[in-house]
Amino acid sequence: MLASIKSLFQVKTVDAADDAAGAARRLELAGAALLFEVLKADHDFDERELASIAEVMRARGGKPDEIDELVELARRQSNESTSLYEFTSLINEHCDYREKCALVRNMWRIAWADAELSKYEDHLIRKVCELIYVSHSDFIRAKLAEKKHA
Repeated sequence: MLASIKSLFQVKTVDAADDAAGAARRLELAGAALLFEVLKADHDFDERELASIAEVMRARGGKPDEIDELVELARRQSNESTSLYEFTSLINEHCDYREKCALVRNMWRIAWADAELSKYEDHLIRKVCELIYVSHSDFIRAKLAEKKHA
């Protein structure tokens, strides 16, 4: 199963139906990898942050039996990536502004999961916002909204 999800991230096109399903899965993986980037940003692995990633995936409709595999694959993709571009380019190509703001809010959820915000997490989320064209006001709005839940 893990190999099949990983291959979806690398497949370009097959036919229209398969391509649409593959694009959706690659997009889900890109979002999960960005969440993992937040977890890694402060170089302090915290189980609460990892649990928050799984929570976000469940809330987005992930199937319970596939969430652990998706989180593991996102971790691998995050560790193997050389830049944020491979993830943010998919987000830009397939997401509207509202979906991008939801991603940013989920990134803040991960950052606040351990009840502390590091300057590295803040910087990473700010950088992703720039790359996916989310306004500074929406960046701040999402940050403050998730801080209330921390």
